[in-house]
Amino acid sequence: MNPYIQNLQQATRRHFLGTSGIGLGAMALSSFSGSASAADINIDAMQPLAGRAPHFEPTAKRVIYLHLTGSPPNLDLYDYKPELLKRDGQDCPDEFLKGRTFAFTSGVPKLMGTPRKFAQHGQSGTWLSDAVPNFHDPEVVDHMCFIHSMNTDQFNHAPAELLIYTGSPRSGRPSLGAWATYGLGTENQDLPGFVVLISSGVQPNGGANSFGSGFLPSVFQGVQCRSKGDPVLYASDPIGMDRNLRRRSLDALKQLNEIQSQQLGHPETLTRIAQYELAYRMQASVPDVMDITKETKETQEAYGAKPGEASFANNCLLARRLVEEGVRFVQLFDWGWDFHGTGEGTGLGSGLTNKMASTDKPIAALIKDLDQRGLLKDTLIVCGGEFGRTPFREGRTAGSKVLGRDHYPDCFTMWMAGGGVKGGVNYGQTDELGFGVTENKVHVHDLQATIMHLMGFNHEKLTYRFQGRDYRLTDVHGEVVHDVIA
Repeated sequence: MNPYIQNLQQATRRHFLGTSGIGLGAMALSSFSGSASAADINIDAMQPLAGRAPHFEPTAKRVIYLHLTGSPPNLDLYDYKPELLKRDGQDCPDEFLKGRTFAFTSGVPKLMGTPRKFAQHGQSGTWLSDAVPNFHDPEVVDHMCFIHSMNTDQFNHAPAELLIYTGSPRSGRPSLGAWATYGLGTENQDLPGFVVLISSGVQPNGGANSFGSGFLPSVFQGVQCRSKGDPVLYASDPIGMDRNLRRRSLDALKQLNEIQSQQLGHPETLTRIAQYELAYRMQASVPDVMDITKETKETQEAYGAKPGEASFANNCLLARRLVEEGVRFVQLFDWGWDFHGTGEGTGLGSGLTNKMASTDKPIAALIKDLDQRGLLKDTLIVCGGEFGRTPFREGRTAGSKVLGRDHYPDCFTMWMAGGGVKGGVNYGQTDELGFGVTENKVHVHDLQATIMHLMGFNHEKLTYRFQGRDYRLTDVHGEVVHDVIA
């Protein structure tokens, strides 16, 4: 319906009498059920990111999510399979292939044990490969909770990434960060509630949908910041406009938008006013928080950060600075984890060594830095890709010296740290060859439910009404994995 006509209709007595019975009944039912919907979340239209209380006391007040776009090879990093090593080069058993479709593999592939060396580390005795040397530190690995029994429904990148972030393999749903800021707002009104940092120069496979707001008001979408150049595009004053003139211009725009809002009643008009005001405040606050030259040389070296570059290391340090200043959800996307082995750069030897060299050091530094500052206990770190990798060789590289693995949805490893998660834990198991989950299966929706629980939400009750039904991040699925919660 045209928003203008709808607004006029809602002002009539006929409309009120025609809908009030249902409306009052729904309100009464809601009070009995205790459910939380869009109507229950009191959002100030002019300050939509104002802090709000969750359903219960959270253990994680903020989240840093590290997404390794393309999906790292779990069998060569975290999930040690001695039996697969023994059977390296053998034909893959038919029972694992029958009726299955793989992205780039057909026929009968060869089983492939890892070329990496594994050993146990920390008091937890966690098995880690030599590709992640900075995780071997007990001050790092004993904070980490590895979930080896992850599984998903998708085996292509974009749908799998959208599923893990929006709960649906198709675009149009709000992302995890958008749901978090919709439910909680932000702790700092001069900064966005949800910030996105992208390294390797490539957008995530799901595009902006992976950090979008979907059908939620657009103020809850992720704000993409840059570690090189202007932190936020188009936030700077144009040539010939100083800050005072910008303030006067925004005041005029605000008055026009308020008139339009009164006439049409469209919620996005108020969102636009709030976004303009946030952008104005960000002009002063964002450059300061994004300036890593204010960190000590020791801190910069610990992360491997280099001011002025666009790197994963810089982004990890920025993530710590952002959550320290009250940003609710920080999402890091790092491209280059699709280890098919079609070239040295995507092989399990030097390719994986080089890729991890640029990531495990800043991640380890992030964990220790947050811990030393007293922030790790209520800051949740999540790290992983969108699916796993096959226990056999990728079909296109069968005759190559470079080893690689195909996409695999049935089982993979992700890890979490801080934010109320048990440290030094290895949860779930896969079979001896790494083909399927044998203990404590954790679906993508279960992971989402667990993250929401740590942030103080019952994932079934944080909903938003759209097109006649209540939607939630986990759709109609998801169980909280209480065994990984401290």
